[in-house]
This record gives sequence, C-alpha cells and structure tokens, in this order.
Amino acid sequence: MPNPLLRRVGPEAMDDWLRAAYRESRALQESKGGDATFYEIGANAPELLEWYIRGFYGSVFYGGRVDVRMKELLRYRLSMTHGCAFCNKGNIEAARRAGLGDDQLAAVMDADSDVFSGPERAVLRLAAEMALTNMEGRLTPALYDSLSAHFDDGEIFELGMVAAVLTGMAKFLFVYDLVEREAHCPVGPPPTAEQKPAAEQAAAE
Repeated sequence: MPNPLLRRVGPEAMDDWLRAAYRESRALQESKGGDATFYEIGANAPELLEWYIRGFYGSVFYGGRVDVRMKELLRYRLSMTHGCAFCNKGNIEAARRAGLGDDQLAAVMDADSDVFSGPERAVLRLAAEMALTNMEGRLTPALYDSLSAHFDDGEIFELGMVAAVLTGMAKFLFVYDLVEREAHCPVGPPPTAEQKPAAEQAAAE
C-alpha cells in the first residue's frame, strides 16, 4: 500500500462529487486488492482533482477530436509500460468498455501484433516514444507518416498531449507515493525506514 507523506483526507470531508468519485474508484480498486490513496491525498487540493477529472478527462480524454478507443489503447500501453498497478486495474476495464478486446489488451506491448489495425499500431508506437522509459523518444518522419495515414495533425497533437499528461501524472504519482506499483516500475519505490539513512547519505555524496 502507498505510504505518502501528505495528509490523507477522509470521504466525510470531501465534496459530494469527489466523494462519489472516490467511492467508485475505491470499490474498483478494492475488488482487485488495491486502494484509492490518490483521491485521499488529492482531496487536500480538490480544485486540482476537479481539473484532472472533469477538465482533462471530461473535456479532452473522453471528449476531444480522437476516438476514445484510441486514447484508451494509448493509456493502457503507457500504464503497462510505467508499471502503475493502480492505473492498470482501472485502465483495463475502461479499455474493455471502449471496445478493445482481451486479445488486444494481452498484446498491448507488441505494436506489430496482427490483432491491431493500422491506426492502433501507430498509436502504440507513439506511446512507446512518449513513455517515461524512453529518453530518446521523438516523433520521427516514419512515425508521423504512420500516424498521418489515419489522423490529421490536430488529432496527432491531441494524442501527443494526452500521452504527455498521462506520462507526467505517472511520474508525479510515483514520486509522491500515491499509487501501487508493478515490479517493473521504472521509478523506484521510496526508501524504507531502514534504508533512509543510507539513501540520504548517498544523495549527499
């Protein structure tokens, strides 16, 4: 379970809309052995959670120019790459609701799989370039050609911005210890109480 330094806010102190979102997330997470720490900490600044949930997700991710199915594929590929256990538990269900099949979800790390269409392969390749783990990522002419065969420039811009927000949020969630991580998460877990003196000493050197 995450162990953040920031204060947790109980549901009784949350606004009605946030309490409802928290309970929905907590029910899903607990059904899969997880928790909703992100909401409990985010409730310290509810206006920021409102922007993230209603602004980014409401207006851009579930609105915007690009079909939601493509953005769900992009999101699931990123969360699987980043090893966000909290994200993966919710993202796989959202991807299924958007119409992605279990065969596609199982193959999400393989953009060349024949279970994907041309636009899906292009989106997966963009996700690979945008991931935290790829410090040399770029929109190459070949990738642009692959994307532009199926999306206009506004849609390609949207896909990139969505990936950027999701990737930046992933780093934030890991650094602040707000979510469970998979074993392959590239951002290391915070040091334990026993490890802290050594970690602090190493940082000072």
